[in-house]
Amino acid sequence: MPELRGEVSLRMRRLSAAMQGAGMEAMLIASNANLYYASGRMFRGYVYVTADGKVIYFVVRPADFEPDPDMVVIRKPELIPAELERLGLPMPANVGLELDVLSYSDTERLRKVFGTSEMRNASPLLRQCRQVKTEREISMMREDGVHQMEVYRKIDQLYKRDMTDVEFQIAIEQLLRKEGNLGFLRVSGPLMEINLGSVIAGPNADAPGPYEFAMGGAGVSPALPCGACGEIMRVGEAVMVDVNGCFNGYQTDMTRVWSIGRLPDLAYKAHECSRRILRRLEKEALPGVEVGELYRMAEAIVAEEGLEAYFMGHRQHAPFIGHGVGIELNETPPVTGRCRDLLKEGMTLALEPKFVLPGVGAVGVENTYVVRPSGLENLTPAPEEISDLL
Repeated sequence: MPELRGEVSLRMRRLSAAMQGAGMEAMLIASNANLYYASGRMFRGYVYVTADGKVIYFVVRPADFEPDPDMVVIRKPELIPAELERLGLPMPANVGLELDVLSYSDTERLRKVFGTSEMRNASPLLRQCRQVKTEREISMMREDGVHQMEVYRKIDQLYKRDMTDVEFQIAIEQLLRKEGNLGFLRVSGPLMEINLGSVIAGPNADAPGPYEFAMGGAGVSPALPCGACGEIMRVGEAVMVDVNGCFNGYQTDMTRVWSIGRLPDLAYKAHECSRRILRRLEKEALPGVEVGELYRMAEAIVAEEGLEAYFMGHRQHAPFIGHGVGIELNETPPVTGRCRDLLKEGMTLALEPKFVLPGVGAVGVENTYVVRPSGLENLTPAPEEISDLL
């Protein structure tokens, strides 16, 4: 696939340039998300990258992997040094490993493979490179957004009286799969878990959770305390839908809200405040702006509206209003008040200023955006108003 080969080559050139700037001679990539980024496909094995632009794919499985001039079949990582010697490549003085995600045993094994080479943590550099997407990556996320919006367009047809939130989510998930959703999502971090997304109705929105998501929810089991809890959705409750948009290995993140009958006026005020925040950030989030400034803009608008008690939670508040998104749902940068990263053209962000009203539920909008020179391009421009399911 010439197009994929050219795309991967572009990503690896960017990575090699970043390695040069960091003084990292070589890098060995082993985690699924970064293997996909570095190759555009999934396999068991490693991607070896040097600062001067050499890339080798060490493949363990599958056995019939598509032939590639840069591919070397190995049974185990201990064979890598001999293969490097065969290819005329010296052992690096230092090598980067994904120390944020590799297990201790895997790290120690690879440390022995590279002998006297200094071990460095490659995870921050990989996260930094993945922040800025190529136009092909953006086109894949745009395609995700089209499919995700098509599913959301049909959600109001799924509701039946006395439906539980779990039944509602299952019906939505069926739509997702029929639309082509891969049926899973990748999240970053060992303490982050979720199914195909969250459907949170009524008081369940105020149930604190252990995960770093904007909303909690009790879930149906202590084994996964997140999202829908199995309660019947009742008149006067808000229903927040934040389900997965992974149709091709990349993701868009999108939230919309439905009501069951009329909600209290405060719910509509808070929802419109969320939309007001997004309109402001769409204009102000320019390349060079500090990410933390986006959070502070949102905080100021919330204070003007007098909605601080409900912002990003009620019993438990999330300390952010968004995050990077791409191969993984929760990429960097986090949109917090403390984040000093500068926005760059091509960054993709999910922005989700939300509110939780006790007894009513969660309201607010989430869209996935691309940072452009003139502001944010919305990849999920579906209607944002609260729609009544009755």
